[in-house]
Amino acid sequence: MPFAAPPTVHALAERSIALIEAHQHPSGAYPASPTYPVYRYSWLRDGSFIADAMSRAGRPDSAEAFFGWCARVMQDRSDRVAELVARAGRSEHIGADEMLPARYTLDGGDSDEPWWNFQLDGYGTWLWALHAHLARYGRPAEPYQSAVASTVDYLVAFGDRPCYDWWEEHPEHQHVATLGAVTAGLRAATVLVDKHGRPLLDATRRASARERALAINALILERGVHDGHLTKWLGSTAVDGSLLACLTPFQTVDPHGPIAARTYDEIRRKLLRGGVYRYLGDTFYGGGEWLILTAWLGWYEARTGRREQALTRLDWITAQATADGLLPEQVSGDVQQPSSIAEWTERWGPVATPLLWSHAMFLTLAVESGIWPC
Repeated sequence: MPFAAPPTVHALAERSIALIEAHQHPSGAYPASPTYPVYRYSWLRDGSFIADAMSRAGRPDSAEAFFGWCARVMQDRSDRVAELVARAGRSEHIGADEMLPARYTLDGGDSDEPWWNFQLDGYGTWLWALHAHLARYGRPAEPYQSAVASTVDYLVAFGDRPCYDWWEEHPEHQHVATLGAVTAGLRAATVLVDKHGRPLLDATRRASARERALAINALILERGVHDGHLTKWLGSTAVDGSLLACLTPFQTVDPHGPIAARTYDEIRRKLLRGGVYRYLGDTFYGGGEWLILTAWLGWYEARTGRREQALTRLDWITAQATADGLLPEQVSGDVQQPSSIAEWTERWGPVATPLLWSHAMFLTLAVESGIWPC
C-alpha cells in the first residue's frame, strides 16, 4: 500500500519485515529480489544477512527457516565437499567451475544459468549468522551439526583461494572482505555448542578451524593493509565498501583499533557521497550509491559511539524508499559513470527493487541505532 508521504523509519521497518516474510520461499530461502530476473535465487551471503536482520527484529522462525535451508543445501552436497577436500589433499587441480556455487535455486538446487559463481564469503557468513542467532536466542546447534562440519571442511581446504568478490568481479584475487567472512565463520563454528553446552564439532575440526582462521587473519594483516587501512584485495592499495563488514560484524580487526578507524576514514573520504559507492570506477548501473553499504557504515558508527552519524545514514536510506515502501539495490542520484546506466537497463531492466538485502540492512541499522523497535 503506498505511503501518503515518505515513510518514517518505523513504518519502513514494518514494511521491510512484511516484505521479507512475504517473499520467503516455503523452503526457507530468501530470493535476493523477487522481481529482478537474475536475482530470483538465494545467495548464502545475502540470505545470511537477511536472516540475521530478521533474528534481530524478533522473527526467529524466519531466520531458522533460512538456516534450515542452508543446512539442507550443505547436507545434500556433503559427498561433493568430501571429494573436493580429498582432491585438494592430493594437490589435484580443481577448477573454479567445480567448486560450490554462490547462489542456489529457492528449492536448494544448482542453477543451470551461467553466473560468476565461485565465491567463498557466503559459506563463512552463514556460519557467522547461525552462531549469532543461536547465541541470541539460547538455542542449541545440533540440527546443523553435519552441515556445519561440511562447511568447515570446505573453508579449511579452500578458504584463502582466489575467487570472485561480493560483486562477482576479479576472480584472480584474494579479497579481504571474503577472507574476513571466512575467518568469522570458522571462529563461529569453533564455539557452537549442543544442548548440553558441549562443542558441536569434534576436537580435530575445531583445531583445524582455529588454526586456519588465525593463518588467514595473519595473511590479511601482512598483505591486506596499506597505509594503515584494509584493502580491496591482498596487495592492493584501494578500498572497497565491502570492507565495512570486516569492522562490523566480522571483527577481522578490532572495531575500536587503528586499522578499523583508518579504514572507516578512507571509505568515507573516497566512497561516501549521500550513500556509499562499492568502489571507485564502478560502472554497474553507473556506479551509484548502495543502500546496504550505507547501512553498514551506519552499523559501524552505531557500534563505535557515533550515533548521530548512524542516524544520518538511516534517514538517507529511508529517503530512498519508493512510494510503495520498496528499497532498491542502489540509487542513481550521484553516479560515477552515467553513460553506463542505459547499457545495464537494456541488459537486465531497471535497478533491482526491492532488494531484500537492502531492507535487511536497513532493519539491522534501525535496531543497532536504538530507533526500532521502541
